[in-house]
Amino acid sequence: MQPRNMSMSGVVDLAAVKAAQEAKAKAEQARAQAAREGGTGAISPADLVIEVDEAGFERDVLQRSAEVPVVIDFWAEWCEPCKQLSPVLERLAVEYNGRFLLAKIDVDANQMLMQQFGIQGIPAVFAVVAGQALPLFQGAAGEAQIRQTLDQLVQVGEQRFGLTGLTVDPEAEPGGAVSAPERPAGPHDGLLEAAVQALDSGDLSGAVQAYKNVLNEDPGNEEAKLGLAQAELLQRVQGVDPQQVRRDAADKPADVQAQIAAADLDLVGGHVEDAFGRLIETVQRTVGDDRDTVRVRLLELFEVVGPDDPRVIAARRALARALF
Repeated sequence: MQPRNMSMSGVVDLAAVKAAQEAKAKAEQARAQAAREGGTGAISPADLVIEVDEAGFERDVLQRSAEVPVVIDFWAEWCEPCKQLSPVLERLAVEYNGRFLLAKIDVDANQMLMQQFGIQGIPAVFAVVAGQALPLFQGAAGEAQIRQTLDQLVQVGEQRFGLTGLTVDPEAEPGGAVSAPERPAGPHDGLLEAAVQALDSGDLSGAVQAYKNVLNEDPGNEEAKLGLAQAELLQRVQGVDPQQVRRDAADKPADVQAQIAAADLDLVGGHVEDAFGRLIETVQRTVGDDRDTVRVRLLELFEVVGPDDPRVIAARRALARALF
């Protein structure tokens, strides 16, 4: 089977707003807790590669992914390409020194996990970052390709989720790795949970209102700001005809609303640079109220993706050049 690259450059994480914020909070809390206890929270190099089964998946993969990107190696004893790939991944896990954790899953013993990830053949490699699964590649990839993919993964973990990795101490006893402590409940957690439940159930109006309720009490709540931007975006594209929207945008390049609608679809589809580029070009072609309308929508889309995302940083610079 030929390797199949799965680029992460277009990932928007529309469903990961809450997870990203919680991941950052948990990672920061884990570091603070270790400092209070007079330790570093360090683990042994041997703990960078772990065997995972269905019973321990939530604890060993999902919970740990709030601290560090977890790379999953789906393998089987009878799989010859797996015997080539797995040792490379294990060696790189140690070499990367805590910037990711390698979880090995035997598909013969864990058929349910194989089905849940939609795996058609092995070896297959996925990552879980802040509870969000990302396909990396399938097949016995070369080491150069693996390193490039891992570098992308580490960058995503650091820049978008605040995951700076694990502290590794060669002198630490194996088996010392611990999960990050649970984040204490905040004053608005109930309202935020109501918003997430509304999103999950498809009640976009309810989600929008729930996030607004949080912001009414706490205008600076970053999780609510991001959640509201996400919910409003999904609400805008709900029920639209994508083909018609794209035809209108192509036929009417000077129509501000047509370009804004197409940019919304671009973003929901994961085409982040396309969405930003479309609106920046529209800013350059417009003046007055039309220009301001486009600018405001672009700022709203920045909120959806996240202010620390490199694509947002680059687009902000481009917007400033277009405006001034």
